[in-house]
Amino acid sequence: MARTVPSVTVLFLMFMTAKAFELEIIPAVKVAAQIGGKLLLICRTTGCESPVFSWRTQLDSPLGGTVSNEGSTSNLAMNPVTFENDHAYLCSAHCGSEKKEKGIKVELYSFPSVPVIMISKPLYAGEKGSIICKIPNVYPADRLVVQLQKEGELPFRKEFYDDPSDKNTETKYISYHFTPTIEDIGKEITCVAELPIVEMEFEPKKRQTSEKLNVTFGPQNTAITMSPNATVEVGSTVVLYCMSESNPPAKILWGKQQDDKSIQHIIENYTLIIPHAQLSDSGLYICEAINAAVNKTQRTTVSISIQVPPKDTMLLAFPSDAVKEGDTVTISCTSTGNPAVHIVLKKKTGDVHQVLDSEGGNYTIHRAQMEHAGVYECESRNELGQQFQNITLNVKVPPQNTTVLIYPSESVNEGVNVTITCTTYSNPPPEIILKKVYPYNKTILSSKNGTFTLYNVTRNDTGKYLVNVSNEAGTDIEVIEIAVIGRPVEPEYVRPVIIVLSCLSVLTIPAVAVLVYLSRKAKINGSYHVANAPGPKV
Repeated sequence: MARTVPSVTVLFLMFMTAKAFELEIIPAVKVAAQIGGKLLLICRTTGCESPVFSWRTQLDSPLGGTVSNEGSTSNLAMNPVTFENDHAYLCSAHCGSEKKEKGIKVELYSFPSVPVIMISKPLYAGEKGSIICKIPNVYPADRLVVQLQKEGELPFRKEFYDDPSDKNTETKYISYHFTPTIEDIGKEITCVAELPIVEMEFEPKKRQTSEKLNVTFGPQNTAITMSPNATVEVGSTVVLYCMSESNPPAKILWGKQQDDKSIQHIIENYTLIIPHAQLSDSGLYICEAINAAVNKTQRTTVSISIQVPPKDTMLLAFPSDAVKEGDTVTISCTSTGNPAVHIVLKKKTGDVHQVLDSEGGNYTIHRAQMEHAGVYECESRNELGQQFQNITLNVKVPPQNTTVLIYPSESVNEGVNVTITCTTYSNPPPEIILKKVYPYNKTILSSKNGTFTLYNVTRNDTGKYLVNVSNEAGTDIEVIEIAVIGRPVEPEYVRPVIIVLSCLSVLTIPAVAVLVYLSRKAKINGSYHVANAPGPKV
């Protein structure tokens, strides 16, 4: 038989299965909102199909947001969050005659970004600089704590508890003044900012940023290294390298000091290469390190010595290697080499070498004589080798001590050959000319060896003669006189013989007569020739 359930029991069961009307607000009781950010408050009911929502502040201030309802949910959106939202909010929900209400406190803060480090630039080593840490848009600023760290050290810390706090975001700064050193280069500076509000839940409450120090300084400890070393043999390759500590890196200029102390610019580079080094490459080299950022320069030098055996040896005579007797002449020798060369002057006579008392490679003869003529030698030497040069000095001597001899004598018979011999002392050998003085100054003969022959002299050869002896250095003249004695008168029988012979033949007589005539004429006039004989003494 069916069992009947009482209606009271049914109503009780329905009541027990129906959900009660409830209200919740999200987030919970309190929320921290970032000024300038977004915040969404959610009010939600259960156990009511069509709730009616309302939002208000406890002081009935403007909501500062936008409300949107959908079913059992009501949203209050704040975008952006401003100081108008710094309230306690109430959400009310009506379900029929029943009402529920929940409250939430919105607390504001502002800590939007990491600190900004500002370093005075450039930082100069040894000069005061500053580091500024900037924390933008902080609220509440009186709760801010900032510390500055350098490589883990804590050189500076500041709390802003004593600063008056307005209802506004603030940008806070801390400054740290210090004198940087070269050791600070690359060290890390860290700015740590904290907003340690314990009663508010938000993240992050600590922000930090870091930056490495860059300290500018001028060139220092500039040094030159060289390979193989500062003293090398000629033809070697020399490599010079210049280093300098500087920030920013220094510009390196190479130069060489000239004889007048001026500097010849060579190259802009850390390395200077001298290939096939010559003697002229010896000298003082300058490395100049320049940092334009600090307008500072540092120099360092090195002396390079190229070892060279004697070279370019030159031996000269001043004013000339051919001088007149009595003139002043200087024998001068020059040579180059490294180490410095030693010069020795010598006079060579056969196999004998006479060392001359010279000074600085110069030897002066004040009154040149014939014995000074000859070969002079210069020896230039150093520890690497030696070099020789020769020169021949010619001393010109004018004719002197001239002697004239006449053979067979100064007085001869007509038809005799007369030989005139001239000897003299001179350099170079002279030219000797025989001249007849009377009736006019007429050159008769010229001779290199000083010997003249007058053939078949006649009375016309009688007179004064000049023997002119001359060379580049001068002239000497000797006067001689020759007397020619006439022949005896011919016998009278000669003419009849000639007449008789002429009658013998019409054809032969003219020819014979011509021959006789020519023969006699030759005897009457005479003739002159240069004969071979010993030359003049020089």
